[in-house]
Amino acid sequence: MKFGAEDNAGWKGARILRAPGYTQVDEQWFCPEFWGGQAHSVAAGGRGSAWFIQSESGALVLRHYRRGGLAARVSDRRYLFTGFDKTRSFSEFRLLQNLHECGLPVPKPVAAIARRRGLSYEAAILIERIKGAQPLPEHPDVRDEKLWQQVGETIGSFHQEGLDHVDLNCDNILVATGRIYLIDFDRCRLHRETEKAAGWKDRNLRRLRRSVEKRLRVLTEQERTNLWQALLEGYFAA
Repeated sequence: MKFGAEDNAGWKGARILRAPGYTQVDEQWFCPEFWGGQAHSVAAGGRGSAWFIQSESGALVLRHYRRGGLAARVSDRRYLFTGFDKTRSFSEFRLLQNLHECGLPVPKPVAAIARRRGLSYEAAILIERIKGAQPLPEHPDVRDEKLWQQVGETIGSFHQEGLDHVDLNCDNILVATGRIYLIDFDRCRLHRETEKAAGWKDRNLRRLRRSVEKRLRVLTEQERTNLWQALLEGYFAA
């Protein structure tokens, strides 16, 4: 398989998809309790379903897939099963591999698991943690227009490759060692349609703008407006 080796995970009805070099990953790696003091809950954007992990293979991020909104009242962890290849964890794993091969700034996928339970399934993913990364709202240079131009350029490069990031928000933009990264590609997909008029691009940017207004209230309205204009300048320049 191009994107990793798939096999039974040791649970009935479960499978793991692994990246090369991570043959040691088993189902226990997807349980935060297994890591004990080596697992710490992600504060920004984690929603109680993501953990920083310190493994022998390096620093990782573990994320469990959970529903939001009204659907969570029925089940916050289970999704309708229509095949392992269509599970959210396997889909995101393969998309990350694709984006990484394109040279885009994304974390490397480590492994993904999907566990079938009758007509539903549960899922989780492990990715490499980006060293020194900070969410955009927490970065000390958040008021720097040059930083926001760089954010716009990065988003533009993803859009040129056809990446539709359906949850583009401030916490899914990381700053590390002078580079901008995008994270959390659940339900995202690649489009063949990449021209400027593509409607999905506008939807991504509108969602991000709403996030800016919500997450950066510490800034004045004029500051947010100026920074957003800097982002658009970088975006269209890309």
